Amino acid sequence: MAQPQKFFENLSGAGKAIGVLTSGGDAQGMNAAVRAVVRMGIYVEAKVYFVHEGYQGMVDGGDNIIEVSWESVSSILQVGGTVIGSARCKAFRSREGRLQAAYNLIQKGITNLCVIGGDGSLTGANLFREEWSGLLEELVKNGKIAPAAAKEHSHLNIVGMVGSIDNDFCGTDMTIGTDSALHRIIEVVDAIMTTAQSHQRTFVLEVMGRHCGYLALVSALACGADWVFIPESPPEEDWENNMCVKLSENRARKKRLNIIIVSEGAIDRQNNPITSEKIKDLVVSRLGFDTRVTILGHVQRGGTPSAFDRILASRMGVECVLALLEATAETPACVVSLCGNQAVRLPLMECVQMTQEVQKAMDERRFEDAVRLRGRSFENNLNTYKLLSHKKNISELPKSNFNVAVLNVGAPAAGMNGAVRSAVRVGITEGHKMFAVNDGFEGFAKGQIKEIRWGDVGGWTGQGGSILGTKRTLPAKYFDQIAEQIRANSINALLVIGGFEVHVCLLMNCFIPSFSVTVHCSCLTISTVNHFKVTSSSPLK
Repeated sequence: MAQPQKFFENLSGAGKAIGVLTSGGDAQGMNAAVRAVVRMGIYVEAKVYFVHEGYQGMVDGGDNIIEVSWESVSSILQVGGTVIGSARCKAFRSREGRLQAAYNLIQKGITNLCVIGGDGSLTGANLFREEWSGLLEELVKNGKIAPAAAKEHSHLNIVGMVGSIDNDFCGTDMTIGTDSALHRIIEVVDAIMTTAQSHQRTFVLEVMGRHCGYLALVSALACGADWVFIPESPPEEDWENNMCVKLSENRARKKRLNIIIVSEGAIDRQNNPITSEKIKDLVVSRLGFDTRVTILGHVQRGGTPSAFDRILASRMGVECVLALLEATAETPACVVSLCGNQAVRLPLMECVQMTQEVQKAMDERRFEDAVRLRGRSFENNLNTYKLLSHKKNISELPKSNFNVAVLNVGAPAAGMNGAVRSAVRVGITEGHKMFAVNDGFEGFAKGQIKEIRWGDVGGWTGQGGSILGTKRTLPAKYFDQIAEQIRANSINALLVIGGFEVHVCLLMNCFIPSFSVTVHCSCLTISTVNHFKVTSSSPLK
């Protein structure tokens, strides 16, 4: 078997020992992170140790801290939870417990720790690092270790990875486990929609997120939920009436079901809890709808990790080892984060402090600050959900004489219908007249074009393929017919959603004078090779 080519130089782990532990609540993808740390550590010739049962195993020592081999992490990439165990540890919160943990690490020669957990676990690791020299002095004074051992292991390096299904850690776009939990939620929503539609029911789904509404928000965006409750952005006063009006309006448009998603930590603007049962009782008493509550619970936390979480954890694990190898006594503890599709290192305590600031902002009812502190991605998701879920009255719409046609081209890809839905609703919100073209450019040439309204794209986000219809046919042989349709329908702009074929559309204005329209393209492809070099990843990948 060919040896992997080194992608770094002058970094060696010879003579170093790395300990890896998982702490706090488990998250899918933790095992992939553990595997990456072990194999990368061994690859650079370092010794790698499992610390079983988190900080409790570090305090207890003995067989809880064992050296591992390359084969020790075989066949765990796809396993959920954490194979090395995780436990809450009261003993580690005391100095006596941390003193014992330091002694156990010194016995194994471990001065490099990779901690996989939430903000509480990472805060504890940083405190341990800050106290390290004092703990060693105390161990020497008590005769537990020799002065030479204290000198040899004079500083402790800490690198963290965030394993949390809530995506509640500031400084990273995604935490390990979030994508898998989101998959579980969407699977349940898709399953519930069929029975809800059959019986014209309203379902209230409670998802995890005691202090963070990411899962509720993004799942609501992904399934087109009628209403969402999250702690960072409580509903306005009189939300009860506003929600009931919206639910009844949707039913009046012949929508047979309503989906309401509630974060378990949802609150109102007075910091009073909003529970799923309270919402159910409200809908039943005011609207008389057949309403059911589904609490997803630990289903979200269990099961196999998604491909995204496996890859994310693997990349972070490698970066974690590199950070430990490069660390010095002056290097502050860092956390490996995902930023713009890249694994980066950020100061651990700055991220922890910002995460704690979010909770403080919510406690003080500074909800705009809480949303801002969650990060630009969270804020964009919230604004997008509001934009796509709230239909303005005609009197509120800006005046526009702009006509926009939307069509699909190329092979169908999951996400096409969601993109069309978003484009149509944003266009209508901006006052434009939106047209749908069936069967790509071939249908365009044949005049298969009609106006599409807000309600026409309801429920499209969860549908696969292309509802509009798509073909690989390029526009070259239909230029004259398409130009005629553009003139006949007074089309000012084309939005083309599809694969590599969309690039042809960008050339139409350059070479065909009759195409006096603005052309915009959105790239969707399931190809294993990302053809589009202007984007880091197409939506499916």
